[in-house]
Amino acid sequence: MITFIPTPIGNPQDITIRAMKLFEKAELFLCEDTRQTKRLLRLLEERFDMAYPDADFVSFNEHNGKARLEEYATSLSEKEVVYVSDAGMPVISDPGQLLVEYCQKHALKYDVLPGASAVTTAYAASGFEEGKFLFYAFLPHKGKERSAALSEAMNNGYNTVLYEAPHRLEKLLKEISLLDENRILFLAKEISKRYQTYYRGTAKELDEKFKELTIRGEWVVVISAKKSTEKSLSFAEVLTLDLPPKPKAKLLAQLSDKSVKEWYESLIKN
Repeated sequence: MITFIPTPIGNPQDITIRAMKLFEKAELFLCEDTRQTKRLLRLLEERFDMAYPDADFVSFNEHNGKARLEEYATSLSEKEVVYVSDAGMPVISDPGQLLVEYCQKHALKYDVLPGASAVTTAYAASGFEEGKFLFYAFLPHKGKERSAALSEAMNNGYNTVLYEAPHRLEKLLKEISLLDENRILFLAKEISKRYQTYYRGTAKELDEKFKELTIRGEWVVVISAKKSTEKSLSFAEVLTLDLPPKPKAKLLAQLSDKSVKEWYESLIKN
């Protein structure tokens, strides 16, 4: 049995009783970072009397994940295996996805425990009205890829959640300000930790504010959806427009699975 277990994103008291019981009986830990996992287990042992497991600890990350699957194939099917990220919900923006896919492909029994997630915690704290959002994880670090990803994140029509490293946060605020200085942002610093702080304001306001702050810690950024000022025509409305067949066919093709040629022929027949 393979169990994917969320770990605290800050406060160790966020661990669940169920998670600790599974830690105690695990025979093999697959960890994003074995040192981080061992530190957490020692802390749980000291503070909450959890029995430290008699288990093997193996790194499993984006660089060695595929090789580990081959190396530990027998153990995955025969032992009590736990997968953990450094913090938060495993598999979300995390190499654990490879292991889930492997379990499905080889019909291995697995389970995912509910638990701490920086994405949902920050979004709940943002206060943004819409219940729907998109998660973009980390943007590319630089170049055209970063510019294209940020433009997409800001213009997809949904509130969007990003992760950002402290040394790039100021750069991100400047980039967003250049694209839309009035866009409302929500920033969450060090969620559930001692120095947790929330910020909300326009991109311009926060860009100015953060020039005076020492930026440290882990950050989640929520970008509010772009408010559309243009009215979109429905399929039915386009059908009723008094337009020549050719431009009307182009509009209808964009709103359906039929080609421009098919619509044009249909329109001229009628």
